[in-house]
Amino acid sequence: MAPPTLAQKDKKLFADLLSQYENRQLSKGRKTADQILKKYPEHGETMCMKGLILVHLGQRDEGINLVKEGMRKDLSSHICWHVWALIQKSEHKYEDALKSYIQALKFDKDNFNILRDTAVLQTQTRQFEGLVETRHNLLRLRPYNRHHWVGLAVAYQLNGNLAEAKQVLEYIEGFLRNVASYDVEFSELLMYHVRILEDMGDFQSAVDMLESHDRAKGGSVLDRMASTETKARLLAKLKESNADDEQKTAWTERADAAWRWLLSQNADGYEYYKGFLANQGIDLANVTDENREKALEMLRGYFNAQFATAPRRLALHVVTGQEFKDLIKPYLINAFTKGIPSLFADLKPLYRDLDKRQIIEDTVEEFRATFATSPPSTGDSVQPTTYLWALYLLAQHHSYLGRHKQALEILDIAIAHTPTLPELYMTRARALKRAGDPHGAARAMNDARLLDGQDRFINTKTGKYLLRAGMVNEADAIFSKFTRGGTPAATDLEEMQAMHYLVEQGDSYRRAGKLNLALKKYYVIQKVFESFREDQYEFHQYSVRKTILNVYTEMLKWEDNVRSHPGFIHAAVATVQIWVALYDDPTLGPSLQPAETTASDVSSKKAINKAKKAARKGQPEADGANSKKGESTPTQSEDRGLEPPRLRDDDPEGLKLVLAEDPLERADKYLTGLSELVPQNMDICFAVYDVAIRRKKYLQAVRMLMRAHSLDSEHPDLHSRIAHLRNTVSSLPEPIPAPVGPVLAESIASLLPGEISLELFNSQYLQKHSSSSMAIVAHAKVAQILKAPQDEVDSILFTVLKEPVQLDHEAAFAVLSYLKEMNSSRAEEFRIACNDKFELSTLFRSDEEIAALQRSFTESGESPADGEALETVV
Repeated sequence: MAPPTLAQKDKKLFADLLSQYENRQLSKGRKTADQILKKYPEHGETMCMKGLILVHLGQRDEGINLVKEGMRKDLSSHICWHVWALIQKSEHKYEDALKSYIQALKFDKDNFNILRDTAVLQTQTRQFEGLVETRHNLLRLRPYNRHHWVGLAVAYQLNGNLAEAKQVLEYIEGFLRNVASYDVEFSELLMYHVRILEDMGDFQSAVDMLESHDRAKGGSVLDRMASTETKARLLAKLKESNADDEQKTAWTERADAAWRWLLSQNADGYEYYKGFLANQGIDLANVTDENREKALEMLRGYFNAQFATAPRRLALHVVTGQEFKDLIKPYLINAFTKGIPSLFADLKPLYRDLDKRQIIEDTVEEFRATFATSPPSTGDSVQPTTYLWALYLLAQHHSYLGRHKQALEILDIAIAHTPTLPELYMTRARALKRAGDPHGAARAMNDARLLDGQDRFINTKTGKYLLRAGMVNEADAIFSKFTRGGTPAATDLEEMQAMHYLVEQGDSYRRAGKLNLALKKYYVIQKVFESFREDQYEFHQYSVRKTILNVYTEMLKWEDNVRSHPGFIHAAVATVQIWVALYDDPTLGPSLQPAETTASDVSSKKAINKAKKAARKGQPEADGANSKKGESTPTQSEDRGLEPPRLRDDDPEGLKLVLAEDPLERADKYLTGLSELVPQNMDICFAVYDVAIRRKKYLQAVRMLMRAHSLDSEHPDLHSRIAHLRNTVSSLPEPIPAPVGPVLAESIASLLPGEISLELFNSQYLQKHSSSSMAIVAHAKVAQILKAPQDEVDSILFTVLKEPVQLDHEAAFAVLSYLKEMNSSRAEEFRIACNDKFELSTLFRSDEEIAALQRSFTESGESPADGEALETVV
């Protein structure tokens, strides 16, 4: 049935309704809609507008139902589709909202507002081909607006049509008149044009454009540093093209002048030195004997640049042997005298060269011996601090190389020398952490915090170390020092998207066996990255309007790869491992549920919670008996916006989450797209395999193992999974039919030839890696797959304690965890053996001993609550 047609008077009333909505006169708009609907109860557009107003007024469910009903009454109205798109967009359903906008354009193809929103959504969803068409339509409607021309150029670039983008930019620059001498937007437009020319490979035109608009010559490009960097980079690319020697010489001279100017502005710019040397054919990453002397000579030219340390540091990378000894000594003495805490981080890249590493150690030991045997005269303040920083560097050096005892002994000397330097305690904490003592590390880091309670970095590190030691409450007490007052630290840090906290707390819960709480934290990390995707929405229109184009296009590339962040990958792998464990052991989820509480316990807990809420609000009573219902409340805006209200979490501890009936589907959803985003990540390959093999997606499983095999064919986890795949497929009651079966068999044969039995495959792997502890673990896992007796598997694992197996505390802890997972009767025996073997580690203490360590931390008077309080940020 056709929708009713409004009379002329009622059309004016509907126009008023639209105007009232635009001006956010929501109450008036609601009355106007009711007035129209009283006369035309089947008018779909009015129903949709009233529903939209109800959503703004906070009556979301009623409003959405009314919008849906209105759409059913009039599916040919662009207003109905536009309203529905607005609601979908507010719920971040961008793909669905875009479909609604496209449907609306079928009925009103020249609606500017709909076209503008469609362009933004097409960028958000990366539908660039449609974006070009939409930008064309916007330009056709508003041809005299520069921003629509810019938007079309950006659309062409995003869609890969660089030649068309160049033409549009040339047209814009051609019709612009009377450009001010200091026009930032025009300057950015020119730099964007240069980037387009560079991406097209037209380097000469890009250089010519930069020079014609050089600010030093009265041009319009305002950012001289950026333009000179780009010019130097372009000249380097020109040199790589096929040109005659004379032309290459000219380009080299022009690039040399550009790099020298940049170094005159910033003599500490490492990238500038790399470009400066590369212009002369010297690759800093691969310095050869032929160009080593020339590189050193070029760097020496900047040794006397004021306050610049970069040339001296890069010279250490270039030189070798005696020259390195001659340069490292003054470099170290200067750093020791100034007391530079980051010296070790500065020198660490040199440790790739074993000779340089040994020279550094010998030199610092020489300094240490000199300072220790000849104490300074009275009043000399330089020599004692120089000695202190030499000890500090030496401790970091030994800790980094795994010589934990030596590092701790040197730190004891340094602390006795100067017991008030927080950096010494922080380095002690790091050394203990590397030695496998998270509790001692937390105590040492807290000692550093107590020396400087105002230092937020040290406070944060203390909280992080406490989480690693399993002391979650103590860590929250630390973090609460710089979160909002009256709000739990965990809640505030989630809102602040503190990734280091979320990852560490999730890991802490997982180590403690609280898989429900760990899952909740890992899913918070997923929400953080989803919010990154949503936050870019506002920039699509803003960046084009403000002509911030180069940064904007780089942001889009970053957004497309943001989930490759190590924090997200770590959370994804951990989440999948938990879901797989819950799937493999159906009793695990129910075992995490708390014991049933009595009715009196529940009522008392509710009373306590009410009292706490009342205390936070400053009320004397929490039961509401004395509250005044008639008290007036502050007036608030009637517009609640289109955003849906934040839903209350009815499962804050994840107890319902771990009882989910679809763990594999949830795991697969978390992994969506990651195998393509980070194809070189072994952990993702194994995570995808673990889910796929259980979902009986055998081709996907074998594809992941083939990718992992191409990355590291000898990886221990790959070995056990290849055996698991072969055993799983061969144990199927019926062979997999074509076309999957033959492809799967061929793929498995490429990993493990059919003529080699699993027993032989497993024994050959152990013979090849007999000194690797993790290879022995993989061998034991395959033995378990082959149904070997428990005693045999235990015996295999115990061989890690024998020579010549290389065993560190991390590998030993992995073996212990596997023994516990199998419910081995020898797990305690292995724990005791490792506790004796790793003297500095507390990982192998008994549960009672670990609990005692945690209690001693809080009872020793060094509680996180001690120390100078931090200023609270509100």
